[in-house]
Amino acid sequence: MKQRFTSLLWASAVLVLLAGTTSCTRKYTCQCKMTYTGVPGLPQGDTREYPITDTKKNARSACQAASGTYDNGGIHTVETCDLF
Repeated sequence: MKQRFTSLLWASAVLVLLAGTTSCTRKYTCQCKMTYTGVPGLPQGDTREYPITDTKKNARSACQAASGTYDNGGIHTVETCDLF
């Protein structure tokens, strides 16, 4: 009986360790805010959102990688993305 309890205890400990070390994949929302300058009459700003399904760390990296600064025809665009 004692050996059976010990085996059960070890199996439980292994399951807890495996559950703690695996990464949880969830659905996150990446929100990008865009601001425009350089030419009169441009919109005040724009926001777009899209889903990312991954671990939180990978989702945050992918989302923030979409940030950037662009110049096209005198229009300066700044896109700032973050995870929500």
